[in-house]
Amino acid sequence: MCGRYTLFAPTADLEARFGADFGDHEPSYNCAPGQSLPVIADEDPTVSTRMEWGLTPSWADESFDLINARAETVREKRSFADAFERRRCLVPADGFYEWVGGDRGSGKTPYRVAFEDDRPFAMAGIYERWEPPEPETTQTGLGTFGGGNGDGAAGADDPDVVETFAVVTTEPNDLVEDLHHRMAVILDPNAGEEKTWLRGDADEAAALLDPYPSDELTAHPVSTRVNSPSVDAPDLIEPVAGD
Repeated sequence: MCGRYTLFAPTADLEARFGADFGDHEPSYNCAPGQSLPVIADEDPTVSTRMEWGLTPSWADESFDLINARAETVREKRSFADAFERRRCLVPADGFYEWVGGDRGSGKTPYRVAFEDDRPFAMAGIYERWEPPEPETTQTGLGTFGGGNGDGAAGADDPDVVETFAVVTTEPNDLVEDLHHRMAVILDPNAGEEKTWLRGDADEAAALLDPYPSDELTAHPVSTRVNSPSVDAPDLIEPVAGD
């Protein structure tokens, strides 16, 4: 799976790399589910948009917080199929964490996986717009408490609409398979994969969902302090002695 990642590259470098405005981007060494993070959506790839990591389908009655979508079933599962067809995005990163043995927790060793030169890359993502249901409490003449725009319409600029995303995962490459049985789909910019992911049809996008070759990637153990999403510091990415 992909449960944490880093995005600490300077704003100017991100803007040059992706050709998009990153606005008030702040570096993060521990991007975690539930956080509002920059993605580049297919609607306008010239600007990054902050969305919550943890996808909730538009039809849901409650928050789902789905952080990953499996490449093998992303076109079939109801939670992901419409987003895969219509709402794909790039998730900028410059590394991601995996925990040896699977889930994070006591006794697990976190590793950071990144390119040897720490250059930014794009993970394949999908996104949704979800309007939480209004509270049921009502009072005669006042309607339902909890706001809303009054006419039931929802759009990208509606403050009541929550924009969420998930990272698509696939089988691991030779490097990552020693750490975990899944890895994020990394798109190859030199092969035009980022543009195809945003602009291609569903068949073209599905053809990109394979593991990135391990030749240019490296992995090293890092501090277990990264286990806590409240910890965000530059020293989290520094190598430590492994088990």
